[in-house]
Amino acid sequence: MRVSVPFPQTLPIPREVLNIAHRLEEAGYETWCVGGAVRDNLLHLENHDFDLTTAATPDVVQATFRRTVPIGIEHGTIAVLDSERRPHEVTTFRKDVQTDGRHAKVAFGVSLTDDLARRDFTINAIAYHPLRHEWRDPFNGAHDLDRKLIRAVGDPNWRFQEDYLRILRALRFSARFDFRIHGQTWEAAQANAQGLAQLSAERVHDEWFKGIATARKVSKLVTLWRDSGAGRIWLPEIRNAGPEVRGAVDKLPRDPVLVSSLLASDPASLLTRLKCATKDIERGRAIREWRERYPDPKKLADVRRWLSAVGPAADDLVALLVATRPRSPLPAVVLAIAGATARRGARRPEAQSTGAAARACA
Repeated sequence: MRVSVPFPQTLPIPREVLNIAHRLEEAGYETWCVGGAVRDNLLHLENHDFDLTTAATPDVVQATFRRTVPIGIEHGTIAVLDSERRPHEVTTFRKDVQTDGRHAKVAFGVSLTDDLARRDFTINAIAYHPLRHEWRDPFNGAHDLDRKLIRAVGDPNWRFQEDYLRILRALRFSARFDFRIHGQTWEAAQANAQGLAQLSAERVHDEWFKGIATARKVSKLVTLWRDSGAGRIWLPEIRNAGPEVRGAVDKLPRDPVLVSSLLASDPASLLTRLKCATKDIERGRAIREWRERYPDPKKLADVRRWLSAVGPAADDLVALLVATRPRSPLPAVVLAIAGATARRGARRPEAQSTGAAARACA
């Protein structure tokens, strides 16, 4: 199917990706650029990490290139290493033949259109031929990009039941691009939210952390998680987050631990549930211990003792204070103490913990 709306004549495909496509095409295997880089370039966002999809089977790809890594061979994905040993993903045309909501078994030997039909959203189901400069958009993804719309490919219930993680991806893309989620896709996300309980904590962790890092407004991401039902399954703490708290997350640094800690009364419990690193869980535990025990900013001795007691947690605590109590004078007092300490060249305990905290309120 030809394009439904005007496309750019070419995309800025890296030379290494062109070389891989050329080798496969020369060997007689149709090869296209797909995925997030195609989408992002159509949105005028810089992204040179182009993935390739090809008619060549994994064994053919491995035989064609000298340096490869079978990063997902059961799903048809081989990483081809270029001369700088940078990996470029090459995946065989495929379709799902069996799924349990978490993992899919795939079959090869299908067409490009079949391959695009198994993708999650129309905006991710656009293909570009890097040598012939042709486009394929069988599900009108470019039109949805123009309309700022997240819409599932085909039946949204089937798409989500194939892999429930796609619900969280819809929320992340909506918050990242400030796109609306199509009505039927949104209804299907809500109807299938219970299936999110089948996902591993690691996959949910990755989506939540990536969502915070990429959202235009973190408050929108939080609202989407709450209203879709995803929060009920994995982040029940956000149900109790009022408008003031949800607004405060937009004033925080894009730090998933800080955002999670602001939303949760017991941050360490939430971070443990998401299988976060031990150091992140400890940060959450320190925040809970100290965030209701800020010193009186009028008493410098108390502020110094507080800085000494909280240690590295001062950075997080000051950042939370700036976001939730913007009129508090304490951050400015911490900044002054940090400046005085630096000028003296002292190495007291608070000198270790006031640098980043001071920058948070500078």
